Amino acid sequence: MSDFPPAVIRITGLSTRFGRHVVHDNLQLSVFRGEILCIVGGSGSGKSTLLREMLGLDRPAEGRIEVLGVALSELGTEHMMVLRRHSGVLYQRGALFSALTVLENVALPLRELRSFDEEVIREIALLQLQRVGLSSSDACKLPAELSGGMIKRVALARALALEPRIVFLDEPTAGLDPESSETFVELIRELHRELRLSVVMVTHDLDTLVALADRVAVLADQRIIVAAPLQEVIKVVHPFIQTYFMGGRGRRALSALGTRAARAAQP
Repeated sequence: MSDFPPAVIRITGLSTRFGRHVVHDNLQLSVFRGEILCIVGGSGSGKSTLLREMLGLDRPAEGRIEVLGVALSELGTEHMMVLRRHSGVLYQRGALFSALTVLENVALPLRELRSFDEEVIREIALLQLQRVGLSSSDACKLPAELSGGMIKRVALARALALEPRIVFLDEPTAGLDPESSETFVELIRELHRELRLSVVMVTHDLDTLVALADRVAVLADQRIIVAAPLQEVIKVVHPFIQTYFMGGRGRRALSALGTRAARAAQP
C-alpha cells in the first residue's frame, strides 16, 4: 500500500512539441495532496510550459493530465472554468492590473464568478489582504504605489481569493531583496500550513526551494528525471543536478538546511 496521500495532479505520458522542437517527451509526474512540490530545471527546459499545461492554458501534443481526478482533455470550456476555481496562481511579476486598485485586483476572481454582491466581495477581498499581511489602508492603492514585496502579497491574496485547493507559484521570490524574500517565504509557509494547500512551485532560487519544498521534481532531458525529497534528489548522478545543487550557492543553501534540521532535532 502506498505511503503517499492521494494525488491532486497526475501527469502520464505527456509530450509537448512546437513544430520539430520537442519540449517534453513521455513526462510523468504526480503532485500529492498537501505537499509543496518544487519544479526545477535549466533555462528552456519547459518548466513554464508544464505549469501552463497543468493550468489547462496549453494542451500537450500527447498524454494525460488529471487535476482533482478530472482529465483536462475531456473538459469543455465551461467545465474547465469551474475546475480553475479550485486553483490559484501567483505569476512571476505579480501580473496585477495597473489601472485597478489593490482591492479591485484581489476582488477580480470573485467578480468573475457573479455569485456575490459587492459588499461580500469587498469583505472577502479585505480578509485576503489581511491574511497576507496587508491592511485596509493598502486597499485603495494602485500597483505603481507598491513595493516589490507588496506586489507579491497582493498577487498572493488574489490567488487565494476563491479559497483554492491547489496554488501555483511561478518564481514567487524573483525580484525581491534577501530580507523581503525571506519574509515572503515565511508567509507562504504559514499559509500552506494554515490552509492545508497543495502547492506547485517553479523557482530557480535555491534558498526558496530549500526553505519550502517537500519534494523536488527535476526537469531535464525532456522529462522528470527524479521527483523526491531534496536529500534524495542530490544523490542522483546527473549533470544538471551536480551543477545546480552542488555548486557554491547550492552547497550554501544545503548547509542552511542541515543547520535548521539540527536545531529542530534539539530538545
